[in-house]
Amino acid sequence: MASKFIALPKGVSEKTFTAALAEFRRAVGQDSVLVTAEQLAPYIKTMMPVPDADHTPSAALLATTVEQIQKIVGICNKYKVPIWMISTGRNFGYGSAAPAERGQVVLDLKRMNRILEVDPDLCFALVEPGVTYKQLYDYIQEHKYPLWLSVPAPSAIAGPTGNTLDRGVGYTPYGEHFLFACGMEVVLANGEVLRTGMGSLPKSNTWQVFKWGYGPYLDGIFTQSNYGIVTKFGFWLMPAPPAFKPFVIQYEQEDDIVEIVETIRPLRIGGVIPNAVVIAHALYEAPTKARRSDYVTGPGAISDEAVRQIMKDHKLGVWNVYAALYGTPEQIEVNWKIVTAAFGKSGKAKILTEQEAGEDPAFQYRAALMRGDMTLKEFALYNWRGGGGSMWFAPVSQARGSETLKQMAMAKRILTKYGLDYSGEFIVGMRDMHHIVDVLYDRTDPAMMKAAYQCFDELITQFSAEGYGTYRVNTVFMDKVAQTYGPVQRHVHKTLKKALDPNGILAPGKSGIR
Repeated sequence: MASKFIALPKGVSEKTFTAALAEFRRAVGQDSVLVTAEQLAPYIKTMMPVPDADHTPSAALLATTVEQIQKIVGICNKYKVPIWMISTGRNFGYGSAAPAERGQVVLDLKRMNRILEVDPDLCFALVEPGVTYKQLYDYIQEHKYPLWLSVPAPSAIAGPTGNTLDRGVGYTPYGEHFLFACGMEVVLANGEVLRTGMGSLPKSNTWQVFKWGYGPYLDGIFTQSNYGIVTKFGFWLMPAPPAFKPFVIQYEQEDDIVEIVETIRPLRIGGVIPNAVVIAHALYEAPTKARRSDYVTGPGAISDEAVRQIMKDHKLGVWNVYAALYGTPEQIEVNWKIVTAAFGKSGKAKILTEQEAGEDPAFQYRAALMRGDMTLKEFALYNWRGGGGSMWFAPVSQARGSETLKQMAMAKRILTKYGLDYSGEFIVGMRDMHHIVDVLYDRTDPAMMKAAYQCFDELITQFSAEGYGTYRVNTVFMDKVAQTYGPVQRHVHKTLKKALDPNGILAPGKSGIR
């Protein structure tokens, strides 16, 4: 007999799940327990090269209070029902709102969306997990606070809690988001509520200003993990600078990447350029201006000749280096001289200011990100090939030009083997670089789905073998990436899991932890 549910949690009978749902309804209300196919549709669709059925939830719960979450984890422990937690569910390149494994119950926290505090003097915010960057941006604008956000690419629809817990990044001087996190409230699997750092002290008013508290620092174990449910999140905001000067530097040859990174590194480590520098390949920028079908049709990776034509038609370099200067006009003038002198030595760089870039949509998009404004322009990437398939591959390397050239060559070779385009960017932190490769494919084409899966699998295998660890990955490949970090780290993760969540109810499979 067919089940009345579209999916069931692993190891849970229909009778047991029915009993659990009855208790969930008493805890959060009838209308906040979603079980029909229509209700669950937003939690099923992914952009990954696997059937959506592999990630179909059994139900979704819409909690609004900490007390409701405490009741939910109690019910989950009683019936051994696993839950997959999301804040806004807009983690598109890494899995969207769908759970890691079929049958998990999605705990959707989007209704927990109160902005609890914004302090314009100490420059911090305390928010619930459902708060979006756009909501917080509008709040800051409404109150005329002289504060800037740091936001990821899908800024308007993502939120600071989920992005930071997955160790996402932004493009202002506060772009290493977890570095600027300060104080969390976490519901543990046993229902206890932990406040990290200074938040554990009664009457504390330093929760969002001093990260460490006393004893072992705990905040880190709740990032990229399944050890608790973060219900309040504090982080620092950037004071609005008196002046802001975004710019782009274009290069014509792919091997110029060596010079680019060698020029940037001392400027970043020395603080002359205070924000993460994006080095975007022409094909990463092209979707803001063009469609792939205008230049190439049929199977296989795009040709170098087509890339050259796109560069010519849309005034792109093969590498487009985006950065900005912040501070007083006097500070910016001094640093601008240092930057232009450094990049001007070889004669290869074409430096464009905001005035010189004019109405260029790629520049306007990047400038908006570098000042923390709301934009969804990067989603133009998903229109490049059509068919809605996207996975972000994200290995890390040292900020050295030779490393960059090696990584790009490896990525292009593997992508070309599977008939896929190299669409990538390097983001230079201080001493590290994130290499973001957007693996784009057509989900309506079974052959391309298979190729994309095999391609991504090989990217992880080959890059890991060369010592390039992946810092973030979609739900399909979490186990594979966890394995690349070796058995000792996995054993420690598992030991913590057993101690904090002995019944394994919180997000089984997150980061390969069960």
